[in-house]
Amino acid sequence: MKLDSMYQDVILDHYKNPHGRGLRDGDAEVHHVNPTCGDEITLRVRMAGETVEDVSYEGQGCSISQASASVLNELLVGKDLGEARRIQETFLELMQSKGRIEPDDAMEEVLEDAVAFAGVSKYPARVKCALLSWMAWKDATAQALGEGPESTVRKTA
Repeated sequence: MKLDSMYQDVILDHYKNPHGRGLRDGDAEVHHVNPTCGDEITLRVRMAGETVEDVSYEGQGCSISQASASVLNELLVGKDLGEARRIQETFLELMQSKGRIEPDDAMEEVLEDAVAFAGVSKYPARVKCALLSWMAWKDATAQALGEGPESTVRKTA
């Protein structure tokens, strides 16, 4: 199917040409590990009031986990916190759908390149790869806002 091929191209493009890679100054830093496959990410968030000013990361792992971090950076930097959280929740909904959600125009408008991960939702082991950076972002943002624990290492099992 042409759509699947296009989605694979988007994921490979983000993997080969990552957005946001390289740790920069931030208000909070977390390190998440997927012990199932060994994917890791260290992610920093910098906030400017209620705006996500920057998301930077370093990581290692499969193309899905690394491309997902790149897409996250592209989608969330510059967004106000409410919109960024809505995007994160929509991505989480797609990833937890087990392939039952077919992205429509409204979802594509919210997720942009992140809809490329729709096919990943059919494979539970790969969902963890795609969500690694998004869970790290959620924790780092909570930490930056003083809403979460200061623990910096979490295993996503």
